[in-house]
Amino acid sequence: MQATHTHGHGHDHGHSHGHDDHAHHPAGIMRWVKTTNHKDIGTLYLLFSLTMFFVGGLLALMLRLELFEPGLQFWRPEFFNQLTTMHGLIMVFGAIMPAFVGFANWQIPMMIGAPDMAFARMNNWSFWLLPPAALLLVASFFVPGGATAAGWTIYAPLSTQMGPGMDLAIFALHIMGASSIMGSINIVTTILNMRAPGMTLMKMPLFVWTWLITAYLLIAVMPVLAGAVTMLLTDRHFGTNFFNAAGGGDPVMFQHIFWFFGHPEVYIMILPGFGIVSQIVPTFARKPLFGYSSMVYATASIAILSFIVWAHHMFTVGMPAAAQLFFMYATMLIAVPTGVKVFNWIATMWRGSMTFETPMLFACGFIFVFSMGGFTGLVLAITPVDIQLQDTYYVVAHFHYVLVAGSLFALFGGVYYWIPKWTGRMYSEIAGKWHFWLSMIFFNVTFFPMHFTGLAGLPRRVPDYNMQFADFNMISTIGAFGFGLSQLLLVYVVVKCVNGGGAKATNKVWEGADGLEWTLPSPPPYHTFETPPAVK
Repeated sequence: MQATHTHGHGHDHGHSHGHDDHAHHPAGIMRWVKTTNHKDIGTLYLLFSLTMFFVGGLLALMLRLELFEPGLQFWRPEFFNQLTTMHGLIMVFGAIMPAFVGFANWQIPMMIGAPDMAFARMNNWSFWLLPPAALLLVASFFVPGGATAAGWTIYAPLSTQMGPGMDLAIFALHIMGASSIMGSINIVTTILNMRAPGMTLMKMPLFVWTWLITAYLLIAVMPVLAGAVTMLLTDRHFGTNFFNAAGGGDPVMFQHIFWFFGHPEVYIMILPGFGIVSQIVPTFARKPLFGYSSMVYATASIAILSFIVWAHHMFTVGMPAAAQLFFMYATMLIAVPTGVKVFNWIATMWRGSMTFETPMLFACGFIFVFSMGGFTGLVLAITPVDIQLQDTYYVVAHFHYVLVAGSLFALFGGVYYWIPKWTGRMYSEIAGKWHFWLSMIFFNVTFFPMHFTGLAGLPRRVPDYNMQFADFNMISTIGAFGFGLSQLLLVYVVVKCVNGGGAKATNKVWEGADGLEWTLPSPPPYHTFETPPAVK
């Protein structure tokens, strides 16, 4: 009944749609500049994030080139520090976050049965703030004194003494923060107000849930970052002494404010990833997600707990023992809801009729490697251990296991899962599987040795090191170049799908797929749902 109805409607609409196109939708470049369509904006976010991913990746390879053997080979130490800082900022704010927002734009209206996002023009504006901010970041390499070299955490007093490159980074962060806040308001409003009739909150797909909670986190913490960098700006140019000890300020206060933003931020970068994995695993296990409501509560618990753990980044600043104990226990507590999630994913796979297409490979790779990153996080949560490992390569290994193998693998899984829906073409399964196995192997070759170099005491952010670390660093560098080059396979897969290569995708691309987006044609029509679908 429903099928014939929508078909009739689509047919009917075809007429007006053609007419509309001339009246309202400019073609060519202006289509992209002025677009208010959630799919177009989602595509822009994803292209922007892919570009920044390669820029950030290039900086990482420049770092690894220097670290291939001991001694100073290629870069001056000052430039090396600029590279580490910019690699961090570009990857966090330019690659991972926009990629998840791109997914939100594409998927949320389709998953909840909405015609578009709630604030379509604001949506356009949220995206177009990003390219200028990215230009500011990249341009900062070319100003006197070069880019900021204070680390992606831009700690005072170092950041208050840098050249104009620091100011450009502050402005870039301000602009990206504004974009994030607008995007989040849009997402919250869309989810709360535009769900199809019958779709209660507890019937929403998990990806939508994780984004709702992430959007609330962003609205809560982005202003805190804005406050921190504004105080830096006034310390630099307007004679305030917020972080200047000589004027009665305190550089440690900056760390407290920064990490009050920074720790929820790391969950902002992983929760949508959890959502994507929670969509993929049931599809390829061909059974419903185990423990849906506990997944929702676990996500919310992680978000709430993320606000009371920030000082675990600061165990070495001289906090009272009571504060250290509090932050240690609070950090360990986060492992509980995260463990619930991992358990539910494995329970979903249990006795399912599993097949391992590329999205599922990435989801399983994600669960395995993210869990490793989680365990090293628990190790770092133990105060006396952390005091030994603070600012060593062990920390670098930990957060790359969570952010690369966490956020990035979830994003890759999501791309392979939904690209047939987006483009109407099936990707090359062989290329997808090669992309997964090469990424997985080279990722571990790059970052696993860092646990050992960190335990042996190699500090992070150093351009030169003792001979004893030479072998492991050489292995890491070879792994990094392998990982970087294997990402070209992703570009190949995406370009081929977009250009109409590969088999035509059906509406319900995957046998076990469930949800409103799979009732739409592949690719979906310009206006997603003209009439809201009924959800039983």
